[in-house]
Amino acid sequence: MDIEHVRSRFIKHFDGTTGFIYASPGRINLIGEHTDYNGGFVFPGAVDKGMLAEIKPNGTDKVRAYSIDLKDYVEFGLNEEDAPRASWARYIFGVCREMIKRGVDVKGFNTAFSGDVPLGAGMSSSAALESTYAFALNELFGEGKIDKFELAKVGQATEHNYCGVNCGIMDQFASVFGKAGSLIRLDCRSLEYAYFPFDPKGYKLVLLDSRVKHELVGSPYNDRRASCERVAKVLGQEFLRGATMEQLEAVKDRISEEDYKRARYVIGEEKRVLDVCEALEKGDYETVGKRMYETHWGMSKDYEVSCEELDFLAEVAEECGVTGSRIMGGGFGGCTINLVKDELYDNFIATAKEKFNAKYGHEPKVYDVVISDGSRRL
Repeated sequence: MDIEHVRSRFIKHFDGTTGFIYASPGRINLIGEHTDYNGGFVFPGAVDKGMLAEIKPNGTDKVRAYSIDLKDYVEFGLNEEDAPRASWARYIFGVCREMIKRGVDVKGFNTAFSGDVPLGAGMSSSAALESTYAFALNELFGEGKIDKFELAKVGQATEHNYCGVNCGIMDQFASVFGKAGSLIRLDCRSLEYAYFPFDPKGYKLVLLDSRVKHELVGSPYNDRRASCERVAKVLGQEFLRGATMEQLEAVKDRISEEDYKRARYVIGEEKRVLDVCEALEKGDYETVGKRMYETHWGMSKDYEVSCEELDFLAEVAEECGVTGSRIMGGGFGGCTINLVKDELYDNFIATAKEKFNAKYGHEPKVYDVVISDGSRRL
């Protein structure tokens, strides 16, 4: 990310002086998809792409914000009724309000920001934006009194209360807690977390963005969540977390075929996350890759959240000898995440581009990712 570019825009749009520069990353999730609302585990890491903001208190009760990428300027107050109309500015406003609710005496400030998180690729640019401002306001106005976990919750509450998105905690958590060379296993039930080494020497981690997003009829996420809740209830549990395949088989005749398939995926995914953690501690990237493929086909066949284009990319990966490949994110479009041996990388990218273009009329976008640090002042 280009600090000089952000600084030059900040100087130009405000009073010619400089402030403080803060950054927060986007994230990937190596494995553990659709497990969060089932009380299970997710396994994210922060990436080397994110949001960069320059911020300086301005001595007023107004926030003056400039989006460098959108070339848009907005000014707003800090009371509930001052919510700006521009959707990008609502993220900043929401963070200000959530920090005020937590006892931070937020005052007016000037800010300009820019990001290099690819939009629509499932890498959580909004969480990166929220985390940047939560971290900055905590330092500038809160004397650092809000702990990192609460900063992640500030971002989540901003989505819920000001942006209309009922998201889990994973994206903001990964953005705040990211650590170079490590992935984070987060227990979505207890919110306990642990770092695991991720330094795949001889491998690259790369996202292939299908550049498709299928319009969804009805509410597929809510439907799947309801399936999981129905099965958990039959099992006498609050969540599917901790349920075994044996327990599921025992109630198979009491649930629908669809609910059975949804639960089979989730129960399998919980085990796969734990397998991957164990494999990483041994440096066993082959097992990591196998579990990634199992997740992909589980999401495709049992959870039915894939689409033709993503299945095609996973098949190409397998044909090219890629160690692991799967859908990343909720599904129905977006990216595959791929663990590729260095010597196979060039051929895989070239083949995927050529075959995908021949079939769908455009090439997938390619994003190499490096696991990096979380929210910080630069």
